[in-house]
Amino acid sequence: MHLQLFRHATMQLSLPEGTLLIDPMLSAPGALDPVPHSPNPRANPLVPLPLLPDEIVKSSDACLVTHLHRDHFDAAAAQLLPKELPIFSPPFAAAALQEQGFKSVHTAAPQARWKQLTFTLTSGQHGLGDIGRQMGAVAGFVLTGPARPSIYLAGDTVWCPEVSETLATHQPDIIILYGGGARFTHAGPITMTETDILTVCRHAPQARIIVVHMEAFDHCLLSRKQLRLALEAAGANALVPNDGDIIQLD
Repeated sequence: MHLQLFRHATMQLSLPEGTLLIDPMLSAPGALDPVPHSPNPRANPLVPLPLLPDEIVKSSDACLVTHLHRDHFDAAAAQLLPKELPIFSPPFAAAALQEQGFKSVHTAAPQARWKQLTFTLTSGQHGLGDIGRQMGAVAGFVLTGPARPSIYLAGDTVWCPEVSETLATHQPDIIILYGGGARFTHAGPITMTETDILTVCRHAPQARIIVVHMEAFDHCLLSRKQLRLALEAAGANALVPNDGDIIQLD
């Protein structure tokens, strides 16, 4: 088993069942407008993919989508992914995917299966208070299968009771956090900051923690360098990969 981070939350998990593409954002750099009310407005994505989009698509056997914000599933992904490709999604995203012509959408409500792999739906908060409610529903997943480590894909969430409950209930071996400290000029963070990530490290000392969702969209203000320094200062153990990195999981 291994994970390859391409950019932001776009990554592939190589599993016994096949290769799972997660949260595909396949647009060329600068093809998307700046995020409204971004503190650092620039055309998105900020960086290129390390592989051609066609290569990523052709090497994927299935797709997992946490939600349908354009930095997790963009128009390029909707166009390039084969309509017959199995896509696993939370209930609130399934109808929109079907409307885009995808013929094999599987809803985790609360679970879905792909061969020997089970997807268990988890919840979170895409920001606290009013901003979280305005951002709408998001989801994460716990991936489990026989004789392998369990993987918690947290999705776009800050530290909140739902994340704490998932850690306590599932005790995952591997945790993939969406960092970046994304925010708008008028509200607090909507993805994990260094404080949130350090909190997860304290609550799950047994887990291997990997942080993605950084340095690719204009409203993500937490850099990899800042996070690595914060982790080192706290004596916390988490991996902050660069785009293109391949991480062995077993």
